Amino acid sequence: PGDVIGYRSVVSNEPACTTTEVLEESILCHIPAEILLRLIQNNGNFAVELMKLTCKELGEANSYITDIAQKTVKERLAEILIHLDEEFGEDSTGVLKVSLTREELSNIVGTATESIIRLLSEFKNLGYLELNGRKIKILDKPGLKYIANI
Repeated sequence: PGDVIGYRSVVSNEPACTTTEVLEESILCHIPAEILLRLIQNNGNFAVELMKLTCKELGEANSYITDIAQKTVKERLAEILIHLDEEFGEDSTGVLKVSLTREELSNIVGTATESIIRLLSEFKNLGYLELNGRKIKILDKPGLKYIANI
């Protein structure tokens, strides 16, 4: 559980370039740079796990760049909805546990808010989703995966 953020700028000795916004109540743990660097130098297992995390994040960034360059907005939105379902899960009624504004979704997908509104409505009309304000319930995961080409 949890995400590690901001460590790359510490390791590379560059200015921090990460901003983070929590979407629900969270517990945060700050590790000072000196301690993080000492952990990496003195604990091989920790260093390997951090390297694995870095490689995973690099792979995700590469996939995102490829998606932006090669996929349509419709495909990217379908993929993001599937990812949100896999990452955060659903509540007992089948609604995604993460609640994002249309603007937040558009920022993730890399498009205008109006495009997200139009596509969500299209997905709803095609029976892929149920929408109730910010609440999204995926009705047809295989259909969304097909649209996303995943």
